[in-house]
Amino acid sequence: MARKTKEEAQETYTALLDAAENVFREKGVTNTTLTDVAVAAGMTRGAIYWHFKDKIDLFKAMCDRAFMPMEALLNEVAAGPGNDPLQSLRQMALHMLNLVATDTRQRAVFDILFHHCEKNSALEFFVQDQEKRAECLDRVTLIFQAAVNQGQLPPDTDIWLAMHAHHAYLMGLISQWLESPEDYDLALHAETMVDIFLAGLKAKPPLKRSTEN
Repeated sequence: MARKTKEEAQETYTALLDAAENVFREKGVTNTTLTDVAVAAGMTRGAIYWHFKDKIDLFKAMCDRAFMPMEALLNEVAAGPGNDPLQSLRQMALHMLNLVATDTRQRAVFDILFHHCEKNSALEFFVQDQEKRAECLDRVTLIFQAAVNQGQLPPDTDIWLAMHAHHAYLMGLISQWLESPEDYDLALHAETMVDIFLAGLKAKPPLKRSTEN
């Protein structure tokens, strides 16, 4: 019986996250109430409070579920970029773009974050999540550092700027595509999009500015 109860609890948890994705995307995060999510899931508010302490906790769990595959790959790549760090960076970027293009959950959560979520003080999640974001960017920085160490990029490459340019390029690409996904097939053109950035990076990498007067 305990096993069945645990399975039922997991089913409820999953159903609530699924409902949250749909309602957040339809109404926006700020305008969504826990009652809205409960109704969409065919449950009571009590079912939500059994699993989540508030809307922020629900929102965070929804994001964590969607981004877990990306974080796992990033951790793996950063831990051992191998003999070709830029190729590892390419594979990571392709994986991210292909997930957004082909996985409905990834697409829904990114769409919520970019287009249906007001980043105001009411959503403390964005303040609390800065540390996690910084950790992810630090892992990408390690890949760029490995590229410099192995001679794929010049010794005076501004790694910090290269990392932020890479992050901004991918996030901007995803955000713009989600606004008009009918414009082109992201899965089909992901390689070209990533290679455009890497070609520019290798041809003219950002260099550290001299501090000498």
